[in-house]
Amino acid sequence: MDAVLLRGGKVWDGSGRPAFAADVLVAGNRISRIQSPGTRFPESAIAFDIADHTLIPGLVDGHAHLPFLHKASIADTGDVPPEEHTLRTTQHARVVLEAGFTSCVSGGSAKPRIDVVVRNEINAGHIPGPRMLAAGPELTNTGNLGDERQMHIHRESIAMIVDGVDEMAKTCRMLIREGVDTIKLNISGNQTTPNSRSDQNVMNEVEIRTAAQTAHAHGKRVAAHVRAAASIKLALRHKIDILYHCEYADEECLDLLEAARERIFVAPAIGLLHNLMYEAGEWGITYEKAEAAGVVHQFECAKRVFAELRKRGVRVLVGGDYGFPWTPHGTNARDIGHFVKFFGYSHTQALVAATRTGAAAMMLEGRAGEIAEGFLADLWWSPVSRMTMSGCFRSRVTSSSS
Repeated sequence: MDAVLLRGGKVWDGSGRPAFAADVLVAGNRISRIQSPGTRFPESAIAFDIADHTLIPGLVDGHAHLPFLHKASIADTGDVPPEEHTLRTTQHARVVLEAGFTSCVSGGSAKPRIDVVVRNEINAGHIPGPRMLAAGPELTNTGNLGDERQMHIHRESIAMIVDGVDEMAKTCRMLIREGVDTIKLNISGNQTTPNSRSDQNVMNEVEIRTAAQTAHAHGKRVAAHVRAAASIKLALRHKIDILYHCEYADEECLDLLEAARERIFVAPAIGLLHNLMYEAGEWGITYEKAEAAGVVHQFECAKRVFAELRKRGVRVLVGGDYGFPWTPHGTNARDIGHFVKFFGYSHTQALVAATRTGAAAMMLEGRAGEIAEGFLADLWWSPVSRMTMSGCFRSRVTSSSS
């Protein structure tokens, strides 16, 4: 592939320092050279003029759900046949890539092999999309988030239902056999499940331990939906790698999260809570209904918890739960503004969370998330005056292990 020259713009390199004027040469799928403006480059390089734009590392969604189909009910997502579901997911992959997200850590698929198949097709260069760490469906318990069954009606949703140690071990081994990178657990309940609430711990400790031991024995990671304080503590006790939500963390949780900050990643999925309060009216969810369901309280708790985690140096990821009708795919970058407005991040800190921290969550630390010579050329550029997507560049689609 010919070298590509991005010239005439500024570079924000992900290190945290201010943007600076520079030209960037990309060769193959790597950043080859970063030079002062006007430096001579190979005449064979294909040049793109990005004057009045700033080049930054590609963004990373740390809690992606590309198979989520903009359905108001997750049970409706379960009704979609796997063939159509896979095609829709490939469309979402392209939309998210074109919105500047060159990597996605899956927070849960919706059928066992969709994430795996889409990841593999992206890696092979057959379809456009971000680098992906694939997950299986969320593993949940009877009556917990993702169990849409009734006594007289069997319905699928976005989860696989496992009860007890034997079912947990078998399901984890099956998903690992099929090629997932991450096992996702629903340890807490959710505001959408009246008998398994957000502040309740639902999954048994032995089930959590079995999942963690099984995944880690195969070199895989474990992520967990943990809203309740008890769930956070269990997740940390059993070395869960990525913790999602965490709104009801108490002081002990905060201390434990800080103690584990070199090992774990945490993602608030703040965009979902925000939009349920303010942007879901078209689907019958008013602010008053969101408040009655506990969403407003969750949002206020999240503001407190993640402002504190910022101060304690815990690695926090942007993104999460985009793929509902009120959080459409492609709007994921709104999280960057939420981090500034609600958690007290500076603009630079929020961008670092979306790039360098995200690259570490993708297991690409030292190879992506910054604009540096030798790093992967996962880049995007935006007008200097606003954070609106203008262009996305990846020299070619490669495996996340490249």
